Amino acid sequence: MSEREHFAQFAKRTRMFIGRTSLTGVAAFKVGYDQAARRHGGAGLDGWRDWLMRNYEVGSNFVWEAQIRRVAIPDRVGGWDLPPEQEARVLKVLFELLDKFLAEREGAAES
Repeated sequence: MSEREHFAQFAKRTRMFIGRTSLTGVAAFKVGYDQAARRHGGAGLDGWRDWLMRNYEVGSNFVWEAQIRRVAIPDRVGGWDLPPEQEARVLKVLFELLDKFLAEREGAAES
């Protein structure tokens, strides 16, 4: 199973993997995935944060979770707690952008 397929399955069944679906939970899962992949010689999510900065003009002083929030809800001001509809929007954008990132990386590896 490719990374894209793995994350597509994760996106469809997020609650099965992490319980309560939230950006914080998804981020923790992705960090764990990244660490395990790198430990076993994989690329993990190498380049993900830089890709977000390059393609979506989000600040370099943000962690990738904050970058995703900024892309999904550009005019949002405030803390990390989001109403359910905004949380759903952020997660939708996260999985869309992650798929784009992985697709580009796969394409570059094939070239």
